[in-house]
Amino acid sequence: MKKSLKIEGMHCAGCANSVEGALAEVKGVKSASVNLATEKAMVEFDNGSVDDDALRKAVQDVGYDVKEESDDGQADADITGKKKLTAARNKMWWAWGLTVPIILWMLPEMIGGVAIGGEVLYHILMIGLSAAVILYPGWETLKGAWKSAVNGAPNMDVLIAMGTLASLATGVVALLHTFGMAPPFHSFAGIAGMIMAFHLTGRYVETKAKGRASEAIKNLMTLEAKEATIIRNGKEMSIPVNELEVDDVMVVRPGEKIPTDGEVIDGESRVDESLATGESMPVSKSKGDEVIGATINKNGTLKVKATKVGQETFLSQVIRMVEEAQGSKVPIQEFADRITAIFVPTILGLAALTWAAWMIFPDFFGQITVWASGFIPWVNPGMGSVALAFYAAIAVLVIACPCALGLATPTALMVGTGLGAENGILIRQGKAVELLRETDTIVLDKTGTITQGSPSVTDLLSIEFDDNKVMQFAASAEKSSEHPIGQAIVAHAEEQSIDLIDASGFEAISGKGIRANVDGKEVIIGTQQLFEEQGITVNNEAVDQLQKLENEAKTTVLVGIDGQLVGLIAVADPIKEDSKKAISAFKQMGLEPVMITGDNERTARAVAQQMGIEQVIAGVLPDQKSEEIKRLQENGHKVVMVGDGINDAPALTQADIGVAIGTGTDVAIESGDIVLVKGELSSVVQAMKLSQATFTKIKQNLFWAFFYNVVMIPLALLGMMHPLLAEAAMAFSSVNVVFNSRHLQKTDLSTMP
Repeated sequence: MKKSLKIEGMHCAGCANSVEGALAEVKGVKSASVNLATEKAMVEFDNGSVDDDALRKAVQDVGYDVKEESDDGQADADITGKKKLTAARNKMWWAWGLTVPIILWMLPEMIGGVAIGGEVLYHILMIGLSAAVILYPGWETLKGAWKSAVNGAPNMDVLIAMGTLASLATGVVALLHTFGMAPPFHSFAGIAGMIMAFHLTGRYVETKAKGRASEAIKNLMTLEAKEATIIRNGKEMSIPVNELEVDDVMVVRPGEKIPTDGEVIDGESRVDESLATGESMPVSKSKGDEVIGATINKNGTLKVKATKVGQETFLSQVIRMVEEAQGSKVPIQEFADRITAIFVPTILGLAALTWAAWMIFPDFFGQITVWASGFIPWVNPGMGSVALAFYAAIAVLVIACPCALGLATPTALMVGTGLGAENGILIRQGKAVELLRETDTIVLDKTGTITQGSPSVTDLLSIEFDDNKVMQFAASAEKSSEHPIGQAIVAHAEEQSIDLIDASGFEAISGKGIRANVDGKEVIIGTQQLFEEQGITVNNEAVDQLQKLENEAKTTVLVGIDGQLVGLIAVADPIKEDSKKAISAFKQMGLEPVMITGDNERTARAVAQQMGIEQVIAGVLPDQKSEEIKRLQENGHKVVMVGDGINDAPALTQADIGVAIGTGTDVAIESGDIVLVKGELSSVVQAMKLSQATFTKIKQNLFWAFFYNVVMIPLALLGMMHPLLAEAAMAFSSVNVVFNSRHLQKTDLSTMP
């Protein structure tokens, strides 16, 4: 069981780690994953329920809060997002409104050494304006710092708060010196306000960028129709979509959105299903066809019976899957998490060591300062050793940034999953993004994956009775079967207008065939192995015919009545148009395709030969497929399994990555790490391209986040980085990660390799 929580008050990766750790310790919680980019926590717990109050208290105990979400989750998220953006923008403008006078007042002093209004007034104005910036627009930062500090989980706010307050304190010391109450000291008070202004600017740009990064899924969430026209008591009436009930009959006219998932009961039209499948061409719909809510009716009027409403609809399931994926972790993120967990305490310690080192070895660092002043204009050896020590320590505090590390993975995953959803690729587990690119073997279920999964009768060979008699008994026996072959036989009999007889005692024999009583006779339909087990003779001529048909890639079953072979029925499952092209693409991507099927070896080989597949695993019962996957893994292969998600569930779970092919509204497939709305293998190629592109962005983000800190912190430690530039660089690093992730939206998934 899983539960999503909206967390308030998080600002950096340290915040996310604190919330995650607190939730993980709640009784009954198996795991917790917090996404800084979406500000949501995904909590997985044991069967049953977990105490909501305990979850809330755990979050509050580390200084954050859980926000209640309304029934209209998207409207709630939109309002919250707009409020956050407006608040961030207002704080930024207030900060700069107070900081610009600081800059204008500082320039004459910096350039000509002239303090306009005198030294005392200069210091008072610097302290007053900077304090206003810190205490008004920067108040939330101070409050966040205090909360996280007293709860023993210091975050990024602590570093900013300490840096700005320390800078402000130097101004107080300098002011007191003018009254002879303190030693001479260089004032960084003006810099304090600038640091906070740059920090709040970074927050605003980051908030705006994060909002844009999640546009894809937001677009999905706003696609549903607002109203539905239904027929009640013989009259048409308009109602809100959230009042629809199962079995309501909806009238959908040309150009209108289909209000919810349903079945066409009258009319013909073409429907634009691009939001679900990514396919631009409209799909023909007529009586009996399923339609997806929020898709667009292009021409003819349809009457649609509602089959799913509310949280059960296709769109709701897609949104839920994407949210779960965004809340999950990619294995590479574990390394970044371990670093961010100790990042802030480490930086606090490093800043203290920096100050101590400058105080203990002033001559050594003084020489570096003199040397650096020759080519770095803001390095001033004349400030004095104590001031230089503060200068370097403040720079270390404000330049260190765990935010970029914390945003590196979730922002890329957020954009990648959104792009996937727009193209009918639903990534359910974040690990799939990383592991999919590591696989070397792709196992493909034949029926429904390589082939269309809707076989039809191609040949009927009678031995004792006439064709109609054999088909009548076979179809009557298969009428209760759910197997595609049985359904194909029944469909063929109905097309031939053959009257069926009621059967009794139906029994399905797993992987071999069926048995039933028809008109007082025992009918057995199935494989040669089944007939041999039942002691029914299969003569050489029948065996030759069987082999001939199977060599033509036709699945052939034997028909027996009262212990005697009476005929053979051959069924062929047409190969999907794009299967051969997709399998060729797999090979170009370095994957070895393997076909797995319950069909016999000859039929399987015939299909594989057409597809260019060399490795075939045939005659495998559904419950044996997972064992075959395990055998491949034991031989050192990383396996991705592609199947229909129902019969193949154990194999999909056993594989390193399971890709479940859904069809239409059937997307609630729990066994796949990735679910494909379109039942085509080309979607698997697209999923692999998306995986590679997303993981590349994650690696780029992590590289730049690490590179930035590795390069900048030593410069700050040596006194070569101005605190103001340090804060600007820190803000840029986070924004850079988010914008780099957004470039994923330009990935073209349509082209084959």
